[in-house]
Amino acid sequence: FIYLLFPSNTGADQKLDIKNLKIHKDPKKLVDIVFKNSEDLAISLEDFKDQLVIINLWATWCATCSDEMPSLDTLQSNKKIENLIILPINIGKENKDNAKKLFDDLEIKNLKLYYDESVKLANSLSLIGLPTTILVNKNGEEFARILGSIDFEDKNFIEWLSSYN
Repeated sequence: FIYLLFPSNTGADQKLDIKNLKIHKDPKKLVDIVFKNSEDLAISLEDFKDQLVIINLWATWCATCSDEMPSLDTLQSNKKIENLIILPINIGKENKDNAKKLFDDLEIKNLKLYYDESVKLANSLSLIGLPTTILVNKNGEEFARILGSIDFEDKNFIEWLSSYN
């Protein structure tokens, strides 16, 4: 799904020209955020307490998801943003080998694969399309959401994101 129209809710002090980025005026506490790693072990968002977290919800059949994955991979290794963890969570209810193959084909080196096979997480996060990226502060609160894809290597985005570090 591609988002062509999404109202921006940016404050005057947060000038960022990314039209599909919604910055929440009041961060939303995220609770019971659970998904699985590639070994089928349950992982909780609370496992990443005190870290800046990017949750990227995607599927292999989503072309824009694949397009933005390399820039997410590069962002994970960016030294300007310490204490950042990126969680690419596949919600496609598909064979895990497909996700692994896509990561191999795209030469993804800095990201680990995670899954939400039950789509329970996607439902609890009120997901309405892919890709969706949720930005979580060190207090476990969603402070922004990106509907659709962006270039995660954008210098203005990186500078803005580093202010939450």
